[in-house]
Formats: sequence, structure tokens, C-alpha cells
Amino acid sequence: MEIYIVKNIFEADYGCEETGRETPMALMRLEKCSVDNSDNGVKHLEISEAYLASHKISEGDKVCIAESGDVLKYVRVVAAVISDTVNGKKKYFAASRGYGEYKGWWEFPGGKIESGETSEQALVREIREELTAEIDVGELIRTVEYDYPDFHLSMDCFYAEIRSGQLVLKEAMEARWFSPEEFDEVRWLPADLELIDTIKKI
Repeated sequence: MEIYIVKNIFEADYGCEETGRETPMALMRLEKCSVDNSDNGVKHLEISEAYLASHKISEGDKVCIAESGDVLKYVRVVAAVISDTVNGKKKYFAASRGYGEYKGWWEFPGGKIESGETSEQALVREIREELTAEIDVGELIRTVEYDYPDFHLSMDCFYAEIRSGQLVLKEAMEARWFSPEEFDEVRWLPADLELIDTIKKI
């Protein structure tokens, strides 16, 4: 997948009546995050101003182009699959989201990676902020790539174990420990459902 940075968004400086179009368009200049010798790494796309607003795409954001051809904001996050023991892995901790469009849906805890952080550092910080506990981060399970309607999610998923403290809910509605056989008892966020499919096969 090619990831781009939105370097510039130029508002339409021509009248719609002159172009015959009813929708105001903007010109977006994208640059690849990594450039090889076969490509200059620059792409120009004409896109409606309404689309940019509804998908919350601004200059400086990272974006990717989905298989559908849609330009999606690229969001990179981490998730902790906290198990009762790293070696045993008989139960896994998850919580139901307490806000937003997916309120009440279940997910593995985690969050966005901040600038300058590794995935592991972000995961330790997010669990401390959301659940108050300190964790040890284990092996990477997989990176889930998933297109939601308004953005593309890239989620690094790690096994983890509680090192100290208790899991205290600060943002989630509800939480519980699941055995693999119990995963199907609740409604999962789509990206987390892909992760569950991987866990079941391990």
C-alpha cells in the first residue's frame, strides 16, 4: 500500500459555471512517504471540497488510496491483546467502546501512535492512560489493514501481559476476559474481528 502526505490543498479558483460542474473541486498535491527511483513520488488529484470536509482530510495528513479509488485518511494505531499469562494465553481482555459511532462495540485496548513513538511505546502509554495498568509488550501478532468508510486503519497488534496495577476502565463502557470460544458472544469492531480470526488460528 502506498502512503502519501497531503502537502497542499488548493481551493478551486474557477467558477463551476465555467467548467460545467455543479460541485466545487480542489486540487490536492500528495507526496509519497517513501520514494523509489522509478517514481517521483508526487501525485495530483482533483477532489471535491465536500469530500475533504466529510473525511476530515487536511494538509499534513497521511492518506492512502483504497481499492475503490477513494482517498482515505491513514490512521496508524496499536492494540494490546492482554492475556492472563503470556505463555498460557487462555483468556484475553477486551472492552466495549464508550463513545462515538461504534459505541457498545467490543475491541482490544490501544490507541493512536504519537509522533516519535514506536508501536511498543505507544501501547504502554495508551494502556496506562486508558486502563491505569503497566504492561509488558510481547510479540507482534500481525498488522491489520482495514478500510472503514471514512478512513484507513493500520493497527499493529501485540500480545501483552499486566506487569503491575489493576485494569481500571476510564473510557470504556464494559470489559471482560474472553476465552477464544467466547469471542463470538459480543459484537466486535470490524478491524478487531480480523485480529480475532488470526488469534483463533494460532
